[in-house]
Amino acid sequence: MKMLGRQLAAARRAKGLSQPGLAAALNIHEETVASIEQGRRVLKLDMAELFDEFLETKGMLAAGVANLPEVDQFPLWAEEYMDQEKVAISLSWYDNAVIPGLLQSEPYARAVLRNRVPAYEDEELEKALRLRLDRQEILHRKNPPTLCFVVWEPALLVNVGTREVHRDQLRFLREAAELPCVSLQVLSLDSPDHAGLDGPFTLVETPDHQHLAYTESQRGSQWVSDPEEVSRLARKYAMLRTQALTTHRSMDLLDSLLGEQ
Repeated sequence: MKMLGRQLAAARRAKGLSQPGLAAALNIHEETVASIEQGRRVLKLDMAELFDEFLETKGMLAAGVANLPEVDQFPLWAEEYMDQEKVAISLSWYDNAVIPGLLQSEPYARAVLRNRVPAYEDEELEKALRLRLDRQEILHRKNPPTLCFVVWEPALLVNVGTREVHRDQLRFLREAAELPCVSLQVLSLDSPDHAGLDGPFTLVETPDHQHLAYTESQRGSQWVSDPEEVSRLARKYAMLRTQALTTHRSMDLLDSLLGEQ
């Protein structure tokens, strides 16, 4: 992906065009050009053919796309994911073990990070904590993305940190769920159906309406850009939303949990 991005940048410069100039000429988003050239976004075949025709690269980019490795897995650095998160127009998030990072209170986030094995050094932990909390800025910006969360009920029940940390987190979550840009649904323990047993994932829609997905496991993180794979996860998410409690009943469950403590 980085190699193709550099080839695109070289061809663009050979034509005497800036990134905004190329984007305007092809009526596409400037962020699309920048992300492809930086290797942060996969170059799709139709887009490669469009670039080849306009930049007169004789099919070079399309040939490169056709020979990309089939395994769509790349290391995900925190900074790169945050870049995508900051500009996304929608995020659909499923979590089954902890409260999603965008909805974590500071004490809860600190407790989650303290459970990392191998453990963070103090300085590393503070940096990771600050990065996580800074991401929550998107919840309160003037034009926030549409944020949908489905959380399996056990994540609400586990006492990460102290009992007070747990209660503080439930209060924080209840308040965040009131934000106009946020939709929170809880998948109840009573549900006989569960489309998310394979683990957590996030669906991302970019400003130019590219659909990507991000998954996490014990072995690391994975960006998914193949349309068929993204579609499969999108269908899972749609099923999870039908299986989960409604947003109103989810709020009632939170109120109930807070009342029991």
